[in-house]
Amino acid sequence: MVRRPLGNHHDGPDTLLVTPDAKQTGPVAAGTEDLRAVIERARFILFDFDGPICRLFAGHSARYVARDLVEWLERQGLRELLTDEERVHPDPMAVLYAVNRRHPRSDLVVELEDRLTQQELRAAPSAWPTEFADPLIRTWSAVGARLAIATNNSPRTAVTYLESRGLSDCFAPNVYGRTQDLDHLKPHPHCLNRALNAMGAAPRSALMIGDAPSDYVAAEAAGVPFLGYARNAEKATLLRDAGAGQVVGSLEPVLRILRSRA
Repeated sequence: MVRRPLGNHHDGPDTLLVTPDAKQTGPVAAGTEDLRAVIERARFILFDFDGPICRLFAGHSARYVARDLVEWLERQGLRELLTDEERVHPDPMAVLYAVNRRHPRSDLVVELEDRLTQQELRAAPSAWPTEFADPLIRTWSAVGARLAIATNNSPRTAVTYLESRGLSDCFAPNVYGRTQDLDHLKPHPHCLNRALNAMGAAPRSALMIGDAPSDYVAAEAAGVPFLGYARNAEKATLLRDAGAGQVVGSLEPVLRILRSRA
């Protein structure tokens, strides 16, 4: 059985989107070899957290978290700090960005960021593991790759989740996430560069796996090859429109290629 390629705005070869027993021919086979080449070159793997590793707010709604931040601002008498659109935005990061634009590096931003971190930590126990992510991480670590996380989430949240899945040893100590300097969040390459420097990795020997255009832009800025993960067609289209040439709808083909090398 062959799955339809995700998205329709990409002129290059399709990435691997076939089941193990499918016959690979034409563009699909070419995509398979392209993906294999990307994976086999990579000695250092940089994962985004929320998306490729788990769905952080699967059991603790991001919309609820965004609303909590807005209500906290209102209790401080700061309702007018946000536009009507920002008050109902479903992404809590959008609220944080909005406040930082108007009061950069302020105590208000520090308090709001800490509140978001506490909500992320509450969400971590109910996060949904991304299918095939756990065995992929363990396999990549077992074959000798160095792994790191480069995320816009709090590093404390990522570490908490990894510990709950028994994955922390695969990454320790290389978990780089949000700081109070929000100008360094992706698409800025700051957290990628921190990971590369800590591991002594040349950018072209690394691979960034992310699910958002900001991940791709950060990887490009850092000079790191990029593999997009898109759990639905909408995310795939966003990644391709941003310029990502390799996008998979499942981590299974990546795991299969790794296991074939073991």
